[in-house]
Amino acid sequence: MQKLNEEFRDTLIEYDARIMPKDLLTISVSCSEPEAALPFNLVVPASQTGINSTNLVSQPTLQNYLVNNQGEIVFPVLGTLKVGGMTTQETSELIVGKLERYLKERPIVTVRLVNYKISVIGEVSRPGVYTVNNEQVNVFEAVAMAGDLTIYGKRDNVRIIRTVDGKQKLITINLNDENIIYSPDFYLRQNDILYVEPNKAKKQSANIGSSTNLLISITSILISLAGLMVNILR
Repeated sequence: MQKLNEEFRDTLIEYDARIMPKDLLTISVSCSEPEAALPFNLVVPASQTGINSTNLVSQPTLQNYLVNNQGEIVFPVLGTLKVGGMTTQETSELIVGKLERYLKERPIVTVRLVNYKISVIGEVSRPGVYTVNNEQVNVFEAVAMAGDLTIYGKRDNVRIIRTVDGKQKLITINLNDENIIYSPDFYLRQNDILYVEPNKAKKQSANIGSSTNLLISITSILISLAGLMVNILR
């Protein structure tokens, strides 16, 4: 980690989420003339929302875009767009550039990741799946979401399970290391799983509990057999 600290010096790692296959996006296009932007917004039909066409123009209910396995979406009028591996800002700039030929003015394009989620499991107070609204979360924030580690959690051997190019990658981080903020893994990616391992005390407790349960089971069986033998010999 000392080498890592020297490499990045006093500069913190900046992270922008990259769009991946199976991500859900909302993309809104707006300009001074709402009617001109309407063909480029993937809106829910008025019959499904129960609102009239006037409201649909001014405040449309947007459908989500599903990124396919090739990292593509199908955008109204523009057709297939390759957005996999891009940030939401880069995707916005891509769409703005392609829309300029259709609109009289430069439109405002807002791209958001809808399903940016992480999972925190293991020795934490509230394990579960958490939605990240601002598309950025670091390991400390993830631990805080889950209510911090329990007294049995190992802070120096926390695992990140990450899917990269369809394969599982295991990353080990040390929450006690002050240089963790310089690590490229300080920020979690969407769909990351943060696993907090139990310490030796918890493992020993689990082993003792298992042994005790086994002993109780054996004792119960022996008592039952003894009772059965008594009944047979009467």
